[in-house]
Amino acid sequence: MYRLLFDLLFKRMDPEKAHHLAFGWIRGAARVPVLRTLVAAVLAPRHKALRTEALGLRMHGPFGLAAGFDKNATAVDGMTMLGFDHVEIGTVTARPQPGNPKKRLFRLVADRALINRMGFNNDGSAAVAERLAARKAVFRTTVGVNIGKTKVVPEEEAVADYVTSTERLAAHADYLVVNVSSPNTPGLRNLQATEALRPLLTAVREAADRTVTSRRVPLLVKIAPDLADEDVDAVADLAVELGLDGIIATNTTIARDGLGLTTPKRTVEAIGAGGLSGAPLKARSLEVIGRLYARVGDRITLVGVGGIETADDAWERILAGATLVQGYSAFIYEGPFWCRRIHRGLAERLAASPYATLADAVGAAAPGKTA
Repeated sequence: MYRLLFDLLFKRMDPEKAHHLAFGWIRGAARVPVLRTLVAAVLAPRHKALRTEALGLRMHGPFGLAAGFDKNATAVDGMTMLGFDHVEIGTVTARPQPGNPKKRLFRLVADRALINRMGFNNDGSAAVAERLAARKAVFRTTVGVNIGKTKVVPEEEAVADYVTSTERLAAHADYLVVNVSSPNTPGLRNLQATEALRPLLTAVREAADRTVTSRRVPLLVKIAPDLADEDVDAVADLAVELGLDGIIATNTTIARDGLGLTTPKRTVEAIGAGGLSGAPLKARSLEVIGRLYARVGDRITLVGVGGIETADDAWERILAGATLVQGYSAFIYEGPFWCRRIHRGLAERLAASPYATLADAVGAAAPGKTA
């Protein structure tokens, strides 16, 4: 049914307009008590075997919504209603900003991929913090908050910009993510270099601790798939050194070659700059998770994202070392039953495996690990 709806309606619409239309439907359904309960019962049945503990938090399962879909925390309950075990909102910047000029979101349907150059369009951290503070949750879920740099802020003032967002948002976040890996904010990826990343993460950690004294807010960093292997290792070592809680791998890629794209090259070139996400990112994202796990083991939590479409993809990330997995792009192509299929498939794979729990499966495929 969704495939037909996609082909007849969404595929023919501008991708950003289609997103807003679907987003509006999700938010609307979540506002109607009887309807949202029915939808959740159908789309979000819980599997006890998938219960997950990560970042000091208990979750219904390991599969969450990646940042970028709900930029302004307006549909947390709606996305939970669809079955996501955690919802990462954002990316949120200290100042509100409209993002890059439209058209800025593109589908590569043949490759089940997206290219975006949204540019962190969001309402700003003050407005998002107010919205989160006023939220009356109807479904229990974990809410992550992904923060980034305001575009007009120069690199030398980036730390203060992130700290502002941290001070506003930390109290409302189950976990915080420092995003230094989007390709759509000029200079942002320069902050992935360890000499720039160390003071940034240190300042954000200190700001979170002084803002929220009743608990420790877990802090993660999100990295790009385009980092060289030695730079992935350096970020892993830095994360351990600073006592970071986790790493999210990976964000979108600026690469176009070597991804096995079937979309004609001239079509891709005509789209222009932006981060590519979806199925073509699968191999590199998995490779980065495996490399990170080999470096950090179970000392910090790894979150696998990028090219996850099926339960097999999610299971593969878990075996490679990811405690949590996230998706976004495949949701556009798979529709509202996606989470249900992922959860059912994961439960089946766990039951057929030699592992008693998902936690036992984490990193099981890593070199030197035995069942």
